[in-house]
Amino acid sequence: MRQMCLMVDKKLSSYDALLEAGFLLFGKDKSASLADVAAAAGVGRATLHRHFTGRDDLMLALAKRALEELETASNAATENAPSYTDGLRLAMQAILPLAHRHMFLASERFDDPELAAWQAAQDRETHEAIDAAKAEGGLDPTLPTTWLATIYDNLIYAGWELIEAGEATPKQAANFAWRMFTQGATK
Repeated sequence: MRQMCLMVDKKLSSYDALLEAGFLLFGKDKSASLADVAAAAGVGRATLHRHFTGRDDLMLALAKRALEELETASNAATENAPSYTDGLRLAMQAILPLAHRHMFLASERFDDPELAAWQAAQDRETHEAIDAAKAEGGLDPTLPTTWLATIYDNLIYAGWELIEAGEATPKQAANFAWRMFTQGATK
């Protein structure tokens, strides 16, 4: 694992280098050790422990960074969307390429109020976008918003799994997910 140190940008702060190493290593092997993360970041274990009390603390920091990245990608993609329906499609297209960085976090459970509040805010935004898309005629208004939001999120996860399995590119996965979201499985 020590050869991965070369893949982490030397110009990063030790904190950011540790996060990048965490994404890199845990994305390939969720059982990677903290010593492996420190080595990949090019820092000692003492530096790692100055930033993170342990594995759970590092994973929580990775989850928060992942949410930041997802929000940034989604906001940038939807900034000039001509409609809410297009915004949902564009957000999905922006989120799916992040599978290689975030997939390992999908099975983690965090008991953190800040993360929970952030996730709740993102869920509200998704619900609001779906309601607006329904109002503009882009989605079936008779379907419950919670149902559509759950399907939307699960299709992103399914796309991530397809990408991680090497069965689709992010663009292909986004096309499959959007088609399923808007048209179902019919021809």
